[in-house]
Amino acid sequence: MKNNNKLVGKNVLITAGAQGIGESITRHFIDNGANVAIHYFSSADKANELTKYAIAKGQQAIAISGDLTKEAEANELMNKTVETLGGLDILINNAGSLVARKMLDEMEADFWHKVMDINMTSMMFVTRAAAPHLAKNESSSIVNLASLAGRKGGHPGSLVYSTSKGAILTFTRALASELGPKGTRVNAVAPGLILGTSFHNTHTSKESADKTTAEIPIQRAGNANDVARAVLYLASEYDGFITGATLDINGGVYNM
Repeated sequence: MKNNNKLVGKNVLITAGAQGIGESITRHFIDNGANVAIHYFSSADKANELTKYAIAKGQQAIAISGDLTKEAEANELMNKTVETLGGLDILINNAGSLVARKMLDEMEADFWHKVMDINMTSMMFVTRAAAPHLAKNESSSIVNLASLAGRKGGHPGSLVYSTSKGAILTFTRALASELGPKGTRVNAVAPGLILGTSFHNTHTSKESADKTTAEIPIQRAGNANDVARAVLYLASEYDGFITGATLDINGGVYNM
């Protein structure tokens, strides 16, 4: 990975930064010279491995566990991040899950609220805690992980997940307007079919993946590094002119 000098010495927090797309994002930031706070929920071993990897390269790093649907734990994540790194320049809101596929006629209120809390409420908690620290810099950056499902509505059974990811697109635009005067730019990425992650290994059948891949103009599925490179670019534009934008990463299967 080519070093991006704009990121050397920058302090970055990545939520769910120790598995799947999050792990790739974390590695890209480390390889580009950033200090990292790696949030995890269940991937302790990988989070600790990434922390050691960063420290071995002479950078600061910390692995922090937490349930970000709980306001107090989101606040504690931010406190530990700033205490260890000395500040915050970039926030990557990557945490989220489909949890399970349920159609409208199967939808219980508890399940609806659970998925919305994992994908949307947790993002609000972390961003609210991060915003004052980001504003201490002349310029700073937030990148939110949305999804192609938030654009198209997703496959059957992903109603609440797709709704939450669509909300992230609007959350991003609203935050860009609100935080722009404070020097913080806010953007999103919307990945399509990204194979080799626990998300699709759990929730996408081979038949569905093959069908979707056949419809992608460049004739391949995406991978975690495809997303990480895009996140890295948007994050590094903390002093740029891009804000309120969503970058679609889907091989051309959907654009607008």
